[in-house]
Amino acid sequence: MSSTTQSSDEQQPLVQHLLELRTRILRSMVVVLILFAGLFYFSSALYEFFSEPLRAFLPEGSSMIATDVASPFLAPFKLTMVLALFAAIPFILNQIWGFIAPGLYKHEKRLAIPLLVASVVLFYAGVAFAYFVVFPLIFGFFTSSGPESVTVMTDINSYLNFILKLFFAFGMAFEIPVATVLLIWSGVSTVESMSKKRPYIIVGCFVLGMLLTPPDVISQSLLAGPMWLLFEIGILFARLTSRKSKDADVQS
Repeated sequence: MSSTTQSSDEQQPLVQHLLELRTRILRSMVVVLILFAGLFYFSSALYEFFSEPLRAFLPEGSSMIATDVASPFLAPFKLTMVLALFAAIPFILNQIWGFIAPGLYKHEKRLAIPLLVASVVLFYAGVAFAYFVVFPLIFGFFTSSGPESVTVMTDINSYLNFILKLFFAFGMAFEIPVATVLLIWSGVSTVESMSKKRPYIIVGCFVLGMLLTPPDVISQSLLAGPMWLLFEIGILFARLTSRKSKDADVQS
């Protein structure tokens, strides 16, 4: 067989993988656009819902404002697009799984499926925690701690950027148990090693809380605390599963 034929045979699987990747990316984009089209009619109502944690604490006679001409349209538009992306996460992860699954062993597939499901649930849990727990606390503090001579009238676009940053920060922070389990199960670290590094993990949680949230102690602490707790949950889950695997090996 000539070198030209060998080269074309080697390139063919790569081309097929790239074509499959393109197809799955296009599918994901189509799903996001479909969800966006379905949600766009409710964009104003969605913004009202997600701005409620702040509006509940605004002084009587005060309201949110738009400082840019296009903000009344662009802010709900941007929020709807982000929500469509969040809603499409299960489908996007399913496409990712369909792309990488053929290259995994059977035991790796058994491990990956629960982790994918857990990652989706934990991300949504982080967003819900930010909305229902964090927002009322920090907005109540912000609106009540300012000078009495200052009227709180927040720009709708600034508010949107603020809450989206917190949504992403808490959604990613709640993935810590999955990351912890992956590090231990992949052999990169061990339960004992990560337990010994607990003081550094705690400091790292507060550093990440400082970097990922606005510059206030409340939101930083509200992110760092759950991150530490989720790390401990990941350690506990990894320890339990490792014990089960050892017992199974002994019995076999």
